[in-house]
Amino acid sequence: MKNNSSLAYNVCLVIGDALAITLAFTIAYVLRVSLSTVPISAEVASRNYISILVSLLPFWILIFALLGLYNAKVYDNRFSEIGRLAVGTFVGILFVISYSYITNTAIFPARLVTLYAFGLALVLVFLFRTIARGIRRELFRFNIGINNVLIVGNTPITSELATRLSNTTVTGYNVIGIVGGNKDKYLKLGCKVYSDFKTAKQSLSSKKLNTIIQAELFADYDQNDEILTYAQENHIAYRFVPGNGELFVGNIEVDLFQSVPVIAVHQTALIGWGRVIKRLTDILLGGLLLILASPIILILALLVSLTSKGPVFFRQTRLTRFNHKFTVFKFRSHNLKYSGLSPEEAFTEMGKPELIKKYRDNGDQLPEDPRLTAMGRFMRRTSLDELPQLFNVVRGDISLVGPRALIPEELAVYKKRHAILSVKSGMTGLAQVSGRRDISFDERRKLDLYYVQNWSFWNDIVILIKTVWIVVFHKGAV
Repeated sequence: MKNNSSLAYNVCLVIGDALAITLAFTIAYVLRVSLSTVPISAEVASRNYISILVSLLPFWILIFALLGLYNAKVYDNRFSEIGRLAVGTFVGILFVISYSYITNTAIFPARLVTLYAFGLALVLVFLFRTIARGIRRELFRFNIGINNVLIVGNTPITSELATRLSNTTVTGYNVIGIVGGNKDKYLKLGCKVYSDFKTAKQSLSSKKLNTIIQAELFADYDQNDEILTYAQENHIAYRFVPGNGELFVGNIEVDLFQSVPVIAVHQTALIGWGRVIKRLTDILLGGLLLILASPIILILALLVSLTSKGPVFFRQTRLTRFNHKFTVFKFRSHNLKYSGLSPEEAFTEMGKPELIKKYRDNGDQLPEDPRLTAMGRFMRRTSLDELPQLFNVVRGDISLVGPRALIPEELAVYKKRHAILSVKSGMTGLAQVSGRRDISFDERRKLDLYYVQNWSFWNDIVILIKTVWIVVFHKGAV
């Protein structure tokens, strides 16, 4: 039997968001127009003000929807929800301002109304959603809107699912039975255990069952077909856990290949329109940043040339998408004597071979690297040595956000690096904003791989914002 509690909750969120935004704009109008003695810049009647706002509300809700704010993966994660609410509210305000400008319609009687509306909308929408979340939990306590689940299979995944879903008031799921599990093990979680699916069918009423999760695919095709057919006939949601879970890491697409149903496993979610949007962002934002940073780049180039002998830029061959080789540009931060040498060669050359092990053990970095010039140490600390890579971004060699560009030798030494090369490398990335000074080289590569397999435009926005924060406060740069 279908459970419409998620749909009902989404409807409540939409209504709550619309009411919160309307209330925010109303309070903003009252605060600035009715209660303030400061003259207003335009005469806008309250009736016209509210009517225009209400007519634009559907577009604002659409913006929230595009940001995933009505998706359980987002609204069940408070951190993700707050970030997207802030972006959605800001974009919504910009939309209203743009509408006013394009149609030459006076909407805001004063500039402060816009500022008040933004702050109030963000606070009230979050408050309304917090109240809605609290009400939903109370309903779950009384078994209202609960999703009853039957888990089929006896694997470690079965135990993991049963444990995760055991807190019904938080998850909204209630495991009413497990087929083939250890009875003593699952009785502690309050789950009834059945020896086989036929016994479970006889005991459980289909009217009470909302979801079947098959945690173990059987060798006998008829057994699997029996479970799926039962779910379909009784309109029960059906999910299964693939046997080789590692094969399904990345972007999954169900498709027909020559009339044969297949599951395509892409190494990355960055396909189709996502690649187009990402490239457009690189061109527009990267080009803008390059123009704005040009004076800084010129000043740094002059300082590098004046403070140490050698070329201004450091060039190195790196790998990007599909193993394509390109030349990366950075400001030279090493003394000319050690520039272009490997760490082993450089530390041996300076008579400090003991630093090799320290360098490798510390995740390929040293707090006080003796190879650096004074200017180079400053640029590394502030990440200013990376600015020339904006040329690489605009040229299309790399992206603003992506995994670190690999050197060719790394492919031979480290396994499973080819998956990272299914997308363009980036100036910044998940590893850089996750405390790259405090994590090992292998951990940074794992973060790069996670980014590739779980790419989203929203993740890129978050990484860019975190990068600005880290650069400003000098955290994680080496």
